[in-house]
This record gives sequence, structure tokens and C-alpha cells, in this order.
Amino acid sequence: MLDPALLAPEQVRPLRRAEYDRLVDLGYFEDERLELLRGVLVEMSPQGAPHANAPARLMKRLILALGDRAEVRAHSPLGLGEWSEPEPDIAVVAPGDYSREHPTSALLVVEAADSSLRKDRRIKAELYAEHGIPEYWIVNLVERIVEVHTLPAGGRYTSIATRGPGEALSPAAFPDISVPVSELF
Repeated sequence: MLDPALLAPEQVRPLRRAEYDRLVDLGYFEDERLELLRGVLVEMSPQGAPHANAPARLMKRLILALGDRAEVRAHSPLGLGEWSEPEPDIAVVAPGDYSREHPTSALLVVEAADSSLRKDRRIKAELYAEHGIPEYWIVNLVERIVEVHTLPAGGRYTSIATRGPGEALSPAAFPDISVPVSELF
């Protein structure tokens, strides 16, 4: 791997989201699990059983509870500005036709995290906050808790709470929905 510091004073050219989408349309990255974060192609970690299970359980609950009020997308791109196209484990987006373009906002984004915990807490939390995603949950598989990030301002979430076993999660946009944390682990 090339250390960008060795290139100074030259700069590494970031990849724009439109360029990345075009490469995807042309069939590049077919057998790779990648996402575009701040202009950089980042490999996504393989998913173990707990990492795959938690979002699947949550997604089933959300789909049943939301009906037609919102669309629940799994492992699908979210177009955030010119430089980023993360693929969160779950994104709850407004109903719409996304056949020509990825959603550019979400009501709730969820990431399950074990080996990706640092990336999800720092890079993705900042990215989601910068783009005004009102609520971001990290299903922390290591500590068996859910970190609930809300109130984005100035590129960060100003409120972070945790929910553990014996507690429930309710999306701010849909307070009538309640998901027991214990069902995710």
C-alpha cells in the first residue's frame, strides 16, 4: 500500500461519486465489496454470522412496522455529496423511485460493527452527521449494545446514547416503533 505522505507535495486524487458510479455501471469491482468514503475506495470487512444476523433481524422488524411509510434498504448505496457513497447495513429512506439514482438522504442509518467499529464511530458518524442524517445507530456487536447518535450539528452528532439488553430502540422519525435490543444479539 502506498503511503500518501511519501508523495508530498503531490496530492492523491480522490474519486468522485459520479466517476465511481460510472465504473460500477461498466462492471468494475464486480467481485469486490467496496464503498466510497471521502473519495477513497474502502474495502468492506467480511460479515460473520452475528454481523449478518443483527441487521437482518432489525430489517425484518422495520419493514413490518413501517409498511409504506418508508423504504428499508439493506447494504445499498447512499449518495452523500460529491465524494461519498457508503453502503450502510440498513438505511430507512423516504418512499420513492430509486431506480435511476441512489437516495441522497435517510431518516435512519444503521451499521452493525465488530471489526469496523472504529471506522463506523469516526469516519461514518462524521459523514452521516455532515449530511444531516438525523439518526445513526451502531449495533456494537463487541459490547452487545446499540449506540444511538442523534442531533447532527457541525459535522458531528451532539447526542450519543446507548441502549442495552432490557431496553428498546425507537426511531425518532417513527416513535411508534419499538425494537427490543435483545432481539439483535
